[in-house]
Amino acid sequence: MFDNTILGEKGEKTAVSWLKNAGYKVRDTRWHCGHLELDIVAEKDGMLIVVEVKTRSSEDFGEPEEAVNDRKIRRIINATDGYIRFYKLDMPVRFDIMSIISNADGTFKIEHIEDAFMSPVR
Repeated sequence: MFDNTILGEKGEKTAVSWLKNAGYKVRDTRWHCGHLELDIVAEKDGMLIVVEVKTRSSEDFGEPEEAVNDRKIRRIINATDGYIRFYKLDMPVRFDIMSIISNADGTFKIEHIEDAFMSPVR
């Protein structure tokens, strides 16, 4: 079994590669705003895409995206607000989740969930 930190890093790298192959421009990874963090910030079709990556070694305890609860969503939205202010951006924002599960053979099962949640303020 992988150490959670190593597995998480592999999941994020896998997500970045997947997004680039799908035509996304990756702006930042692991961007910090104080104690808040955004896993991946990308752009596509004039939209800012904030991607939360959830990686698991199995589905034994549910789907990875189920870990993105209301508290986590608030933290992502607050960090995104900081990102937009820091870079003085004026563009629409979409929040996605990439659910990644490690297979026994070292490959990953990847699910990209677009528009996974919305900010309460539009």
